[in-house]
Amino acid sequence: MKRIVLVLLVVLVGLIAAVVTRTLGLHSRQAAVAPVAPEPLDSNALAQRLAGALRFKTISYQDSTQFEAREFDGFQRYLRESFPKLHAVLKLEKVNGYGLLYEWVGSDTGLAPVVLLAHQDVVPVEPGTEGKWTEPPFGGTIAGGYVWGRGALDDKGSVVGILEAVEHLISVGAKPRRTVYLAFGYDEEVGGRRGAARIAALLATRNVRPEFVLDEGGALATGLIPGVAAPVALIGIAEKGYVTVELTAQAEGGHSSMPPKETVVGILAAGLTRLEHHQMPRAIRGPTADLFDFLGPEMPFGPRLVMANRWLFGGLLAAGFGATPQGNAMLRTTTAPTVLQAGVKENVLPSTARALVNFRILPGDSAGSVLEHVRRAVDDPRITVRELQETVSNPSGVTSANAEPFQLLARTIRQVIPEAVVTPWLVVGATDSRHYSGLTPNILRFVGAPIGPDDVRRVHGTDERVGVQAYANSVRIYIQLLKNAAL
Repeated sequence: MKRIVLVLLVVLVGLIAAVVTRTLGLHSRQAAVAPVAPEPLDSNALAQRLAGALRFKTISYQDSTQFEAREFDGFQRYLRESFPKLHAVLKLEKVNGYGLLYEWVGSDTGLAPVVLLAHQDVVPVEPGTEGKWTEPPFGGTIAGGYVWGRGALDDKGSVVGILEAVEHLISVGAKPRRTVYLAFGYDEEVGGRRGAARIAALLATRNVRPEFVLDEGGALATGLIPGVAAPVALIGIAEKGYVTVELTAQAEGGHSSMPPKETVVGILAAGLTRLEHHQMPRAIRGPTADLFDFLGPEMPFGPRLVMANRWLFGGLLAAGFGATPQGNAMLRTTTAPTVLQAGVKENVLPSTARALVNFRILPGDSAGSVLEHVRRAVDDPRITVRELQETVSNPSGVTSANAEPFQLLARTIRQVIPEAVVTPWLVVGATDSRHYSGLTPNILRFVGAPIGPDDVRRVHGTDERVGVQAYANSVRIYIQLLKNAAL
């Protein structure tokens, strides 16, 4: 017995030593750079120009016949008037009607170009919620230190911010060595197939192979990462895929006064319940593993110990991190029933019931593996399972956090915001950048606007806004990035 106790004690001491050694050996992954002097910008003028852009109702609707050409025409005219130096120097090409492709030609044609993306369109304001806005959703109002309006965060802040950066650089005589493309789609909110996809296809025909592509997706998170007080710059190095699966149950209909033991509605409901209770497994891998590697060294000793020893504490970490919807979305392919259809009258038993379930696919999974999972979880031959082929988009590739494009952007952010902690990130939604995956393996997703706990609900929601000074800093990041990458 003493020998067993002694062996266990030795094992325990060794385990503790290994855990502590790994924790103490966890070194910061942050770029060591000197801060740059703040670029002299008129933040009030920047805010005024962004506010003007928000007054155009460049809304994307699922029904393309609702497209409001007049609003997009007005918005693009506003851009020409607001950025005259840029429009005098850069080549502008309209792609498929309203896509905008600018080219700032570099002096060294041997250098691969860089491509900065954003989208002109915004989501609609939910009918009946207009009165809940502090300021009118399309008023383009500046109040309380914020610019208010639909698109301030998603994504006109990026469109106008990128143009501000180039306009500023031209005004001080800058000329790029590396060619810079600015590509602004106009239907990102409904898939980007008419805008970004067409622009990317055009660049492909011209054999454009960018050094990197930068789009929206990550942001400067403040107060969102437990254990890290500093602002955290989340650079998206990948994004999840997307597929919608249709479940259809069929049974004999009839009069509701004589229902069978199981109705078609009940059969489908039971299948959906099984599917929700048997979700795809969690996994700490890819971009989320990189996130923990970058954040761990910046945390207090306790959380750092857990981050450094995922071989031992991975299950606890996944359970804790995955306790919120946001954390859960980064650890697994998510399951979200979104549409239910059955019946035509309250006293008629329907013969068919249909449901749509939306899945956001974790890198490492695929639309095919999702379909197999659904069939196993539903486990009922009376329910037909099929993917809606038109919705299938597998996860993106993963840009290496060790690659120079990521490191370049990381250095840039810390030059402008020295206190920022920069980390890789998995984008759980979809962006226009997926249409550019055939052009380069280096796709990054980041905008410099800060996002706090109160701001998450504002994107696609009520009271979308961006701080005046925060917006100016996001323009400074674009300016510094262009200086580092192209000048």
